[in-house]
Amino acid sequence: MKKQLLYLFSLSVLVFTWVRCQNPQQLDDRRKPNVIYIYADDMGYGELGSYGQEKIKTPNLDRLAAEGIRFTQHYTSTPVCAPARCMLMTGRHGGHSYIRGNYPLGGGYDYLETGNMPLPEGTYTLGHLMQDAGYVTGAIGKWGLGTYGTTGEPKKQGFNYFYGFLGQRQPHSHYPTHLRENDGWDTLQNEFVRSGKLKPGAALAEFAKYEGKEYAGDKLTEKALNFIRDNREAPFFLYLPYTIPHAALQVPHQSEAYKLYEGKWDTVAYYGHQGYAPHPQPRAAYAGMITQLDNYVGQIMALVKELRLDENTVIMFSSDNGTTFNGGVEAGFFNSVSGLRGLKMDVYEGGIRMPFIARWPGKIPAGKVSDLISVQYDMMATFADLIQVEAPKNDGVSLLPTLLGNDEKQKQHEFLYFEYPEKRGQVAIRMGDWKGVKVDMKTNPDAKWELYNLAADISERTDVAAQHPGMVAELERIMMREHRVPHILQWEFIDPRFKKFKQ
Repeated sequence: MKKQLLYLFSLSVLVFTWVRCQNPQQLDDRRKPNVIYIYADDMGYGELGSYGQEKIKTPNLDRLAAEGIRFTQHYTSTPVCAPARCMLMTGRHGGHSYIRGNYPLGGGYDYLETGNMPLPEGTYTLGHLMQDAGYVTGAIGKWGLGTYGTTGEPKKQGFNYFYGFLGQRQPHSHYPTHLRENDGWDTLQNEFVRSGKLKPGAALAEFAKYEGKEYAGDKLTEKALNFIRDNREAPFFLYLPYTIPHAALQVPHQSEAYKLYEGKWDTVAYYGHQGYAPHPQPRAAYAGMITQLDNYVGQIMALVKELRLDENTVIMFSSDNGTTFNGGVEAGFFNSVSGLRGLKMDVYEGGIRMPFIARWPGKIPAGKVSDLISVQYDMMATFADLIQVEAPKNDGVSLLPTLLGNDEKQKQHEFLYFEYPEKRGQVAIRMGDWKGVKVDMKTNPDAKWELYNLAADISERTDVAAQHPGMVAELERIMMREHRVPHILQWEFIDPRFKKFKQ
């Protein structure tokens, strides 16, 4: 009898192993899904083909949208880099977030590794959420929430593996002298070149010194692919915040992405007068950067398919804020924000409305377009729901019902709250079709609410606040309720108790 039981047990192990080798995807339902969250840097709402872009080619991201869901009313949590990343990672809006502005610490020499205000000890991030659920976690790209030796470095904030830029000044060049790999220093074959200005009519050789040998985006993608391969038995969470298309305008001039546009539109060079590195063909460079990012996404999609992880991997894509206004970028030429008002650093729609795409074959319906009002601080609740764990206290709602096609079960936001202390102090509140905006609050303590009906006025041109005093009063109540006093005075511009202090 014992021999028979031993024989049956051995046979079952052999069958189990054979099934796994023949079709490992059959086991995917027994484990939690992998999650890859890709984050662009300064990419506007209208810079993908699936969002109406006509000049820049983004076939892979367009395919991601066609094979999944595309959101049309999705927002970043705030209109600049560091606080957007903080709010994404912690699930908090601008009135509750620890980091609310960029607040740079130190200069731009990349070997100094100066950064921004770090996340404090005790912060609970998406990385912690996934680690606690048994995930291997990786952050590859631009971190911006604490450099080496601070409380905010990635390994202290929920990530097993990190590669990329710790600070936010170093990635102002896409050809850095080095990148960080965990506690190590990965030296690249690039000379440090400070951004500068060239005289009009400068020779091409003068521009060439701003291009190095090793492009950061290539290195980030290489490490991302390795992370996926190394952790395919997972489950894994990969947070992939690329530095593209943030200025400087830099893309390898021999790349296929740049050659698509070289000589196509540019008649005037960019000489660096708006900051960042000069470029002889700024429009071609900008379009090439976005297409290069699209190529990277295509490589990730291809590897996930090759490893037969497609049906157990959620791939998401969004951006941290709207298109920039400097560095030689021409948002108007590309219609980068689809005619919306505002750019980066604005709480008008062009600064905060973002593309958001998610694909999960067999789970997320293909070709779906959702007009659900949603925001990046929803990701904490969404990820917790996805992996079936309890979320920590946060300001978001889970988007999982909409992602899975169960729209009737989707919880709606009462409002979205945006608070941004830089650019003279701004607040925005989205309530259904209504949106209230306050600007210049630091310089004008009596700043009035602007009110727009986005259903009729998506470009926010007609202020109807005077016709809706009840709505204006409600916006004021929400602002005063949702605002918490920040830990530094520079970010306080709402609480009347602090107005006597000079900003």
